[in-house]
Amino acid sequence: MVAHPPLLVIVGPTGVGKTAVAVRLAAAVSMEAVNADSRQVYRGMDIGSGKPTAAQRAALRHHLLDVVDPDQRYHVARFRDEALRALGEIRGRGKLPAVVGGTGLYVRGLLKGLHPAPAAEPALRRALEALAEARGVTALHERLRALDPAAADRLHPHDRVRIVRALEIAGARQRAAGPGEPPPPGGWARATPPFRLLMVGLTRPRPGLNRHLADRVRDMVARGMMEEVRGLLGAGYDESQPGMNGIGYRQLCAVLRGRMRLEEAIRLTILDTTRYAKRQMTWFARDPEVEWIDVEAAGGMEGAAEEIRKRIERGGLME
Repeated sequence: MVAHPPLLVIVGPTGVGKTAVAVRLAAAVSMEAVNADSRQVYRGMDIGSGKPTAAQRAALRHHLLDVVDPDQRYHVARFRDEALRALGEIRGRGKLPAVVGGTGLYVRGLLKGLHPAPAAEPALRRALEALAEARGVTALHERLRALDPAAADRLHPHDRVRIVRALEIAGARQRAAGPGEPPPPGGWARATPPFRLLMVGLTRPRPGLNRHLADRVRDMVARGMMEEVRGLLGAGYDESQPGMNGIGYRQLCAVLRGRMRLEEAIRLTILDTTRYAKRQMTWFARDPEVEWIDVEAAGGMEGAAEEIRKRIERGGLME
């Protein structure tokens, strides 16, 4: 029997310090990181996505950053293919691969695999887009909640592109189940990941995390996020496109177009960010494979990195 390859996965809510901990861990463990953040795949979107800095990339090599332009879609199936390729290359260099990020759908798709998703339905998509134009994206989100509450929980109510796709998938599963029957479970192909897995979740007490997230949003604006968004708009991108409809970007687009004051944009970005962090924790809390580390209780980033190093050693992940 061929032994499963080792894999470290570091997950948790936005702003908890996943990248910072991974970089500190890399000082003691020969490893490379594979990004699992759905916003950091977009080129030109650096500050608002919390992308690793040049210094962090120099200390720890990162893969799957800056993969597509903001007007292109990047989906879980493509992520899985490209991540598996990167993991193999990292192992070929004799290093431990570490998947680092908070997009639960990406992580689960990588670990569990996917059944083929139903094909897009142009007529249904046109109808859904018309509903969004007439009643707003939140009407689509409400429809999704009725069909697939779990999908609705993990998607932001304004994430139009992903909500439309989730409605297509939920509708196809319902039709496949037949009248009066519950839809089959989601498209995860296997229950056991084909890896020798250490999956660590980083957490912090919610009040402290929320304060940190608010400070982080203000810091992003102070470091030039407005100029970043202005440059993206000047390059021809807009907030209707997959990359640009993310938290912070759509609010600052509204400021630059004169539809919102900066103070209100910051307030809404903080609100949406804290809500997103809560949804991420809800998602990962359901996964029994996650081993949780409280960053504050561990003594900060250095302490959390040392705790992961010990678990890597105990689990025999380094060959």
